[in-house]
Amino acid sequence: MEPVTLITGGSSGIGAATAHVLLKQGHRVAITGRDAGRLTAFATSTGAGERLLTITGDAGDESHVAAGVRQVVGLWGRLDTVIANAGFSLPGTLEDHDPAAMRAMVLTNILGPALLVREVLPHLRQSKGRIVIVGSVAGTRNTPGNLYSVTKWAAHALAENVRLLVAKDRVGVTLVAPGVVDTPFWDERGGSPAAAPTLTAEQIAETILFAVNQPEGVDINHLVVRPAGQVN
Repeated sequence: MEPVTLITGGSSGIGAATAHVLLKQGHRVAITGRDAGRLTAFATSTGAGERLLTITGDAGDESHVAAGVRQVVGLWGRLDTVIANAGFSLPGTLEDHDPAAMRAMVLTNILGPALLVREVLPHLRQSKGRIVIVGSVAGTRNTPGNLYSVTKWAAHALAENVRLLVAKDRVGVTLVAPGVVDTPFWDERGGSPAAAPTLTAEQIAETILFAVNQPEGVDINHLVVRPAGQVN
């Protein structure tokens, strides 16, 4: 039976690249995102037909998360892999962030993965599946006033916390922490990283695929992936 994967924030960047490689491998894939137009455009570009499900919703909204998981399981009857990828950053530092934007980032980057885990665990316990949480090198390397870094520290803590919870159930938990990746993520910070070595979204997708493809009984827990030349 084809495995079923759910990816949050799947219409662009790392999420979209991961959806592509999993579809190519034979997964049925559901992706979520807030922009229905971008989801539709991505679905059209893949040509995956009924093997791809798009779900419009907010990763930080409990009702949207629960409804999305129900839709995936209701359509395909199972859930094997869940990738908590949705997240964003803000330009500047916490001294000049808009408080409403700060709240939105915390809800998406921290509460979102926690809500997702809460909803999917019963299904992953049945399938002996895997949770992948996309963190960041920023989650281990602080920079002054970087609230995004704070949210990714929390995502890293969540991954280990969940691993401890579900290890006895043989559910895998992997934290993937990329360095600088050239994706639309940087649009929210005012543009692409200048004069810095970068990875591609496709390279991170291959890292996620490596974790997902581990044989039964092997649990890869923490993968840090930097472009050659990135110091921090």
